[in-house]
Amino acid sequence: MNSNISKITFLFLVFILCSSHDMFLKLNTYHLQPNTQSTIQLYNGTFERSDNTITRDRMVDVSLVGNGNRIRVDSSSWSDIDQTSVLNFNSGEEGTWVAGVSTKARNIEMDAKDFRDYLVHDGVLDMLNYRKINNLEDNDAIEKYSKHVKTIFQVGDKSTDDWSTVLGYPIEFVPLENPYQAKVEEEIQVKLLWKEKPLAEQLVYVGNEETSHTHGENNDQHHHNAKEYRTNKNGIITFKLNTSGQWYLRTIMMEESEESGLTHESNWATLTFEIPSDSNNPQGTHVHEDGTVHSHDSSTRMTKYLLALGGVLLLAGILWLLKFKKS
Repeated sequence: MNSNISKITFLFLVFILCSSHDMFLKLNTYHLQPNTQSTIQLYNGTFERSDNTITRDRMVDVSLVGNGNRIRVDSSSWSDIDQTSVLNFNSGEEGTWVAGVSTKARNIEMDAKDFRDYLVHDGVLDMLNYRKINNLEDNDAIEKYSKHVKTIFQVGDKSTDDWSTVLGYPIEFVPLENPYQAKVEEEIQVKLLWKEKPLAEQLVYVGNEETSHTHGENNDQHHHNAKEYRTNKNGIITFKLNTSGQWYLRTIMMEESEESGLTHESNWATLTFEIPSDSNNPQGTHVHEDGTVHSHDSSTRMTKYLLALGGVLLLAGILWLLKFKKS
């Protein structure tokens, strides 16, 4: 009986670990009222869910930037709700604000197969191809990784230039224009910095609420439904905002390491923001290439319902299996 429970627990943990890697800063709404108690959520998992909290000792930097001031956030401002770390703060004065979290590096050791699966799963295609070309696919890996995440949100109606703040993280996204002055169907440019210099030819994934709810044939690749871009020689990508709602950018800069005891080092970056709806494109709609407009509010609610139902059925199945084994 105990061995069966251990086996099921192990398989469940493997499922969680294999489907959860990214880190995002998210808000329930990215448009806040001035000087009100607010929260930012730190998702450690996917854009849709957080699978575990982040201990405070891993946070090298936590910053809030508004009206030209950078506020270093104390760890006491954080709390944990279920599997999500939550930052409680006062929204402050009107303006376009930035929040950032940079984490301490950790090491992880993987055999060749697990490392390959991880590169495929998280879309680190350049390293995957490099290992193929150089006949390194059978080599095990010891990787040092750290994550550096940002979000941009609007307080009140006043626009300020804080959205362009460079936090000095090893890798970070910096918009070239204020997302909260952008409109649906317009293009926006974002620069990717590596050690505060433009990073050229880097693979970047861009997605939004709609793509995160869309399931393709290869769901184990959690970059699958986001769109791929390459930064140009100036480290810039340009993409169209074809829907209102929450947007994200994500990338993993991985290279071979010469540090003793390591084979690779990776630095992860994400950026989140929200594009408000306007009178020509109501909240929760998507404009297709043929000009038709599709509302995805109901499909989003249905997806969340099906995910919740699936979780209940999975738990019921596990309980039934345990009861069957016991009998």
